[in-house]
Amino acid sequence: MTSLLLLKLVAKSTATRLNASEEEKAERERKLTGAIRTVLECIGEDPDREGLVKTPERYAQALLWMTRGYEERLADVINDAVFAEDHDEMVLVRDIDISSLCEHHLVPFTGKVAIAYVPGNNKLVLGLSKLARIAETFSRRLQVQERLTKQIAICVQEAIKPLGVAVVMEATHLCMTMRGVQKPGAVTVTSCMLGCFRTQQKTREEFLTLIKGR
Repeated sequence: MTSLLLLKLVAKSTATRLNASEEEKAERERKLTGAIRTVLECIGEDPDREGLVKTPERYAQALLWMTRGYEERLADVINDAVFAEDHDEMVLVRDIDISSLCEHHLVPFTGKVAIAYVPGNNKLVLGLSKLARIAETFSRRLQVQERLTKQIAICVQEAIKPLGVAVVMEATHLCMTMRGVQKPGAVTVTSCMLGCFRTQQKTREEFLTLIKGR
């Protein structure tokens, strides 16, 4: 799948939430609240008991908040934070905290991501906070870690056309620790290397050395 196609699919998937009216948003929350009440009944709980009376509404609001990335345009996230600078060395922001929901089990995975790029011939750099905002926007959607890693890299690549982009993510998945194989402490590492980070070993090694340094 090409980078442009991937971003177009992402844009298409966000259209429903992004373009919703206030009435549609209220109806979505009402419908979700009812669905959570049904879930409680299906697991053998009484949604009318004192501790659970407001849980469907609270969880509906929480789930909409945890997936608020569907309501954000990447163009608005980046805004005008693209600057021309005479800088041709690597730019790296590491240890960015991320939290997302696994789309297979709807349980969280959390971890850290490192994002780096080498400015292109156009000398464009991205505001540092925008790297974190890009990671936040994509992580606040239903995800798998592999796709999340790639989406972040492609977004930076499309935004400023650098010589290369590198993203490494380390995360712990509750679907592995609370259920299934139940292996607490297991960490999943994914990476996406574009441009010079993929083709030039020295650039890649410099990046990997920098993200390991503490």
